[in-house]
Amino acid sequence: MNQTSPHKTLPENRNASDGNAAEKAVSKGHCLYSKSKLPAADYVINPYIGCTHNCLYCYASFMGRFTGHKEKWGTYIEPKRFSSMKLPRKQEGTTILVGSVTDAYNPAEKKYRLMLGILEALRNSKAHVEILTKSKLILRDMELLRQIPDLSVGVSLAFSSQQDAGNLEPGAASVQERLDTLKSLHQNGISTYLFVAPYFPEITNLRQLVASTEGFVDSVCVENLNLRGSYKATVIEYIANHHPRLLPLYQEIYVMGMGKAYWNRLEQEMAELREHMKVPLISYLYHEEIKK
Repeated sequence: MNQTSPHKTLPENRNASDGNAAEKAVSKGHCLYSKSKLPAADYVINPYIGCTHNCLYCYASFMGRFTGHKEKWGTYIEPKRFSSMKLPRKQEGTTILVGSVTDAYNPAEKKYRLMLGILEALRNSKAHVEILTKSKLILRDMELLRQIPDLSVGVSLAFSSQQDAGNLEPGAASVQERLDTLKSLHQNGISTYLFVAPYFPEITNLRQLVASTEGFVDSVCVENLNLRGSYKATVIEYIANHHPRLLPLYQEIYVMGMGKAYWNRLEQEMAELREHMKVPLISYLYHEEIKK
């Protein structure tokens, strides 16, 4: 197998495989997994520091404070070198999520191929394993994915419009590529779910996304758009420039802090939609309030 070893330290600022982002030296000495505070995961695996999908709304942009990176989030990627490939000792009844603050299949994965070793380790897992991605690159590893005993793959997709997806997620796969990825995974016997996240008020068309994936997802999950820190102003500016009629609504929800009523209405719409769906529709609206 022609594979670039992730154990080799690379020069600073060498061009990444997507041609745009700075590629950092390999980060060494990491444990394969860490404990999670997310409501639907007990452990997380993040093969990279940073992510070059460069989503304007990315909540993980706070990670730069802890990793010492001064570059703008979304412009750098750093592969990890794991000190051990051991999984948690207690796995039964737990969930391991791959990709909580990065996308394991970001463009640099074409070069570093870290997921091959991770999937090999997960072949013996007794946990429920989930992989969340916006990339069609996951299809490369179809055979390994099929060997994981209890696996679900989620594809994040919040937009039916390629214009919004391209503007807000410039480094991610296209809308159609993500739909095709879900379909291909499902046809190969892998459990799949559509992760409608983040739900952009009056831009995300949940009914259309559900209809577009009917027959090849096993569930649909929805999480609301949260805006905090520096990226709040970036997203509000995007709305002002591209969806000016929605600016008052976004100011009401995210500037004035009066969004609860909107999300309650969405919960009611989801309840009505569930009655006509053949698969579960799961709400993670305001997931910080969900207790494990």
